Amino acid sequence: MKRFQVNVEYTTRSICDYDCVFRFRISRRTEKNVWVYGESLDKPTRRAVKRDGEGEYILPLGNYSMAPMLRA
Repeated sequence: MKRFQVNVEYTTRSICDYDCVFRFRISRRTEKNVWVYGESLDKPTRRAVKRDGEGEYILPLGNYSMAPMLRA
């Protein structure tokens, strides 16, 4: 299973605008949580790690209809 790694930059694109790219970095992790920060977050924020058949994923900006999703 793919897992998030500390100090690795992850990117994802906006659902609405293909040219909008979100960049985030994992600053620390536990088995169930990661602390993520990036240009959209001013300080490291804890997010729960979710799992499915493809591996781990998080919702770095929270859970809303057009929220970006990061996959490990």
